[in-house]
Amino acid sequence: MIKKAIFPVGGLGTRFLPATKAMPKEMLPIVDKPLIQYAVEEATAAGIEQFIFVTGRNKSAIEDHFDHSVELESTLEAKGKSAALDVVGDMIRQPGSVIYVRQQQPAGLGHAVWCARHLIGDEPVAVLLADDLILGKSCLKEMVDAYEGGNMVAVMDVPRDQTGAYGIVTPGKSVGRQVEIEGLVEKPVPADAPSTTAVVGRYIISPSVFDTLGLQEHGAGGEIQLTDALAKQIGTAPFTGLHFSGERFDCGSKVGFLQANLAFGLSNPQIRNELQDWLQGRISWTRTT
Repeated sequence: MIKKAIFPVGGLGTRFLPATKAMPKEMLPIVDKPLIQYAVEEATAAGIEQFIFVTGRNKSAIEDHFDHSVELESTLEAKGKSAALDVVGDMIRQPGSVIYVRQQQPAGLGHAVWCARHLIGDEPVAVLLADDLILGKSCLKEMVDAYEGGNMVAVMDVPRDQTGAYGIVTPGKSVGRQVEIEGLVEKPVPADAPSTTAVVGRYIISPSVFDTLGLQEHGAGGEIQLTDALAKQIGTAPFTGLHFSGERFDCGSKVGFLQANLAFGLSNPQIRNELQDWLQGRISWTRTT
């Protein structure tokens, strides 16, 4: 069973400036929850018991979010707002289950994961990227249920002209929603992409990956890439991709962030009808102007 998960949250979020100048991008809200809470809830649904956040400077809001707020909780209790108090309480993990590690320099996803190496031991671990938001069933639970050892990534098909934004796999034999991975390249130009099957921000990695990351080899963008370390494992450990059932939103982009807010809003029964009415009216107004 997979019991530990790493959440790399040290990025600067420059694409969302000025909003992220003083607020971590992982705290940007989708309807009424920050991105990082969705990731933690997905991990919890998959059976994760230990949550390892790899942070950077100015990320204290994440720590505060998953901690008690005595003043807020006391105020809600005094005013009899039990539903809101329950919402706040649901954010809190078990004592000792949340760990924070500082990534001292932004050297890539692989480097962020490597920073958590001393907390993992000899067991596989999940990695979740909060800005890859998935609507539907817990993607990580689907992966955990299908995992049989080695390394596993969540994959989806993308248009060929977008392959330069992803790690792209060379697919082998497919069985159901799983595919063997025979090769992996980070952000290839479309003409050189081996397929249009892309890796999204959900991983289960074996402990040996940390040894490869420890070589500190730089890849695309001059950074230490997790996909490069996984590619080096091919032939020595099983490597599979899972086509997950949910819908993924790239909340690292402004358009993807807005799309996610609309999609999650439309899936929320409390606001769905009002939002649908507004959208229909807005679309009609746009067509007439």
